[in-house]
Amino acid sequence: MRVSRDALENQQIWIYVVALLVGGLIGMGNESFGSRLEILISPFIAILMYSMFTQIPFLTLKKTIHNSRFMIALLVGNFLIVPIVVWGLLLLFPQTPAVLIGVCLVLLTPCIDYVIVFTQLGKGDAKLILTATPILLIVQLLLLPVYLWMFAGEGISEIVQMGPFVEAFLFLILLPLLLAIATQLSAKKQSIGKQLFEAAGWLSVPFMALVLIFVVASQIAKVYHDFDVIVGVIPIYILFLIVMPIMARLLVSLFKLDTGAGRALIFSTGTRNSLVVLPLAFALPDSIATLAAAVIVTQTIIELAGELIYIKIVPAYIVKDRLDN
Repeated sequence: MRVSRDALENQQIWIYVVALLVGGLIGMGNESFGSRLEILISPFIAILMYSMFTQIPFLTLKKTIHNSRFMIALLVGNFLIVPIVVWGLLLLFPQTPAVLIGVCLVLLTPCIDYVIVFTQLGKGDAKLILTATPILLIVQLLLLPVYLWMFAGEGISEIVQMGPFVEAFLFLILLPLLLAIATQLSAKKQSIGKQLFEAAGWLSVPFMALVLIFVVASQIAKVYHDFDVIVGVIPIYILFLIVMPIMARLLVSLFKLDTGAGRALIFSTGTRNSLVVLPLAFALPDSIATLAAAVIVTQTIIELAGELIYIKIVPAYIVKDRLDN
């Protein structure tokens, strides 16, 4: 039986759930084998990002940028409201430096991959998020070092070096981005370019699933071994998932966003960039890297469960079909 791309994308949530379970079984069943899969995470994320970027209509990006109310609300929500909420949660639940860095890495960076999927499933305007992805990437990469310094203090410069950040940006973002734009341009002129463009669209779901398998398989044992420490961040992640839709809904009213844009804003502010920042955690000193990575993986698992709730309650209760702005 031939599987269509639409059918694959419509079932991707359950594919990701199965991927999490498979990764957990591999990691807990054979810790040594699971840990060796860590080397595959970064290159597979790069391929995933290339596939995602090919679907972003860069040549018509002006249409989204011209939606100034949504763009301003998106930037305010992700880069002002989210840091304030995270700061408040960390005051309620203080953490050790290693855990603090992991929490900051993952919660202060908005998602730029599977948030598009969940926005669509939650009946939001996924195209707005899709075309806003380059802006979200650039801003978060510029602000993340600043946020880390603000949250972790001046000593953070001795722990977190810019080298890994630059390397991750070049390999995981800039290179896939340039290749994706080249693919789009080629698709307009050459048949082979069009074929490559269409093939790239098929890669997102399987490579997202593979990345989740590799991440969980390589890190789940670390989460288990450090669970007595990691359990302290679980309330932070759960409260974040609860608080952010409320804060974002206020922004929806403030900026008078339409229904699709309002739902998109909620999904963007509530969904974090765990897969892209994970390699940054691996680049930290060994004494910090293991725990920081485990903290990030914990967030991924909790968030995916939360997204399954989001896609039901956001359109049904938070941003209904008719907004009372």
